[in-house]
Amino acid sequence: MSVQQTAFQGFSNPVDPSPAELRAWAYQPDSVPLQSMPQDWDLLVSGDRLVTTLFELAMDRSCPARRFALHCLYIYAADGIRTKFRAHPKRRLRKLVEQAEQGGDEQMQVWAHNSRVLLAKPELFNYHDWCEGGLVRQGRRLG
Repeated sequence: MSVQQTAFQGFSNPVDPSPAELRAWAYQPDSVPLQSMPQDWDLLVSGDRLVTTLFELAMDRSCPARRFALHCLYIYAADGIRTKFRAHPKRRLRKLVEQAEQGGDEQMQVWAHNSRVLLAKPELFNYHDWCEGGLVRQGRRLG
């Protein structure tokens, strides 16, 4: 039985979910609605510990919480770039961007493109776009 088919049992600690808990929730997101999560939950889970899981979820077109995972990838990229990679390793972000460029669909390729643009021009950072979901909702490429 795959994780997607397993009933989600809830988070042992919602502010620090395990990769397995996040993955199980992502395939049954209505079991614990985002509105009931701790404030700024998206910011809390967008770190190094869960970025690989978030990336896998964002790459899966059939994942019900795909938009949330993609939103978290935008937060992760912006956080790394804005802190000059004190928050996250530059190598990890570059690897994810390359994987999205090579194997991702349009949404993932737009994320990779936008991450590269922000890397080249950090002054283009806009909190609403990168951390509040603006780029995910609009699906636009930065120039």
